[in-house]
Amino acid sequence: MSKIKLSKEFIKSTVKLALNEDLYPSGDITSGLINNEKVLTIKLISNQSAIVGGLLFAKQTFALIDDKIRFIIKKKDGSRVKKGNLIALIKGNAKNILIAERVALNFLSHISGIATKTNEFVKLAGKKTKICCTRKTIPNLRVIQKYAVKLGGGTNHRFNLSDEYLIKDNHIASSNLKGLVLKAIKNKKGKKITVEVDTIKQLRSILGLKFNMVLLDNMSIKNLRESVKIAKKYYETEASGNVSLKSVKAIASTGVSRISVGSITHSAPAVDFKLEI
Repeated sequence: MSKIKLSKEFIKSTVKLALNEDLYPSGDITSGLINNEKVLTIKLISNQSAIVGGLLFAKQTFALIDDKIRFIIKKKDGSRVKKGNLIALIKGNAKNILIAERVALNFLSHISGIATKTNEFVKLAGKKTKICCTRKTIPNLRVIQKYAVKLGGGTNHRFNLSDEYLIKDNHIASSNLKGLVLKAIKNKKGKKITVEVDTIKQLRSILGLKFNMVLLDNMSIKNLRESVKIAKKYYETEASGNVSLKSVKAIASTGVSRISVGSITHSAPAVDFKLEI
């Protein structure tokens, strides 16, 4: 899988785009009403229990608006925080802090939200089963979202379509399951191969072919348990399809190696932070 890289340049360029979205074409016309050069020390506080993430994005946001603003981090990315915890102190020109406030909080809220949601799944799944994200991400935010999954204790699935072969239901419906698997094996050139099946009959039809992982999609717990038992001698196993906090523990109990969960990236609630003057 492509590595998630959060270089200084990546963070800076990402934040620049976000600020441009917020400030084009005339800047913050409301904060522009403030004429004084008052310097404030403002507390960044969590309004709920969460796994915090995105602090370097927040810090960069303030720095791009005013490089004299000091962003003093009190909790590291990946830290578990409680309601009322101090996350950072922000010292600088009041007007410039207000200009940067929302973009900084948006990064924090979104990244922390994914990390927190992921961690809820991870704790329920237990130590033997990995929780994986998918490609169900907001366009152009995949690197950030997959970074957040890692903060929450999750595992990154393939980053993009070039990372591995993943033969899914619509590929199969458009062609032939066994034929596609054999073609992938012939052309793999070091790439991993995952094959999705949704019935035990499909699984048995490809059993023994040399690929890496079988993706067991939308199966009942009974069929999932039986499929894991059949497949585990040959392949890693992964479950997917409508996985929720209510169902993940039962799915993990089948002995499946991994569980992929789209909702940890596409539907994670934002974590509530505030700046307190």
